[in-house]
Amino acid sequence: MAKAVPLFSGSKGNSYFLGTATQGVLIDAGRSCKQIENALLTNSIDPRIIGAVFITHEHTDHCSAVKVLASRYNFKVYASQGTLEALERANRLDKRFETEVIENEVAVGDMLIKRIDTPHDAAESCCYSVTLADGKIATVATDMGYMTDDVRNAVAHSNFAVIESNHDVDMLKNGPYPFVLKKRILSKYGHLSNPDCAAELAGLVQSGTLRLMLGHLSEQNNTPSIALNTAVNELSKYGMNRGIDYTLDVAPVETNAKSVIF
Repeated sequence: MAKAVPLFSGSKGNSYFLGTATQGVLIDAGRSCKQIENALLTNSIDPRIIGAVFITHEHTDHCSAVKVLASRYNFKVYASQGTLEALERANRLDKRFETEVIENEVAVGDMLIKRIDTPHDAAESCCYSVTLADGKIATVATDMGYMTDDVRNAVAHSNFAVIESNHDVDMLKNGPYPFVLKKRILSKYGHLSNPDCAAELAGLVQSGTLRLMLGHLSEQNNTPSIALNTAVNELSKYGMNRGIDYTLDVAPVETNAKSVIF
């Protein structure tokens, strides 16, 4: 049975388990090794069933545990060439575990993981789609300034998807962040806003992506209720009702011991 488990999401760190009861992968490792171990334990996931860790980009909230975690469990680490080089420069890699560039897609156990490039202010950022042995597909797509056709296509062919809903535009513009940081977040290499995310959802539901999750919410410039209401209100314009036509959740800052079966 395919499942997605959001372990951490947001400014403090990001990590998702995608897989089954017997095998899976981690998308990002953006908290401490101990925190990720505890989150896996809370969700009854044995770290030994994890076949590899896939890093989306080198920002700390996506990779802070990778060196210790991969060394402890001998996980193989996959990322783009640019991301691996950036991780090496930041001393986040170690000869105790293998690394490999993912150019397009790679098999891990009975799973197939595909890379999709994303527009973000990082060396060579990407997101990932994971196809499980039963053919079910999950995509985690966050940290991007706009939705590209490639990411949209990947998500539209998924059974479950995490889509970034990072900020409320007014909260960001009127908030305490320096102007330079606000400009970066709002740029085409920044993050998707609540309206940006919401505008994508009706098309995804129409395509058959019915298990949805909002991810990477800013703690300073967003709230779960604002992000959720923005999405639900947009979908209602198309006659789509939450809990009937689709499911929609917000990825928790820290695991709530809930998974999504898809």
